[in-house]
Amino acid sequence: MSMKHSKRSAWSRSTTSKIGILAVAAFSCLLLCQCAKPSDEKADELYIRDSERQWAESVASGDASVVERILANDFIGVDPHGQLYDKTKMISDTREGAKFFASNRLNEVKIRFYGDTAVAQGSESWERRTGERGRFVWTDTWLRRDGRWEIVAAEDLTVPEPRGVPQQ
Repeated sequence: MSMKHSKRSAWSRSTTSKIGILAVAAFSCLLLCQCAKPSDEKADELYIRDSERQWAESVASGDASVVERILANDFIGVDPHGQLYDKTKMISDTREGAKFFASNRLNEVKIRFYGDTAVAQGSESWERRTGERGRFVWTDTWLRRDGRWEIVAAEDLTVPEPRGVPQQ
């Protein structure tokens, strides 16, 4: 019996030691992985804010290059009428936008980060070529994939321009 006991004790010590080494190795890898993908939240916020501004301006300019750059290939949006649209449709609509919009400018945007996900919420003021004015109020969901931020989902509402807001 003493032989079995000593074998178990040796096996137990050996296993405990191996588990301890594995735990330390796993923890070290976790720390290294976190250090290996540094994220500068200020730079990320600046990139997202600037991209949102460029997307707003593209509605009136018809320049679809920003939409091509920032929308994920699997992007899905919901327009103000509740209809779904994808990246291809947004690119097409952006190219046609200059026919209908005289201007569109970003008013505000608030960005919150959740690891490799960011939620941007904001509003834009627009004027159609007919003189009609209004605002888009929206939420965009950004995802960092392979070190690059892209929008995977968007939802837009159209609301009237508040009274007493000076137009620029």
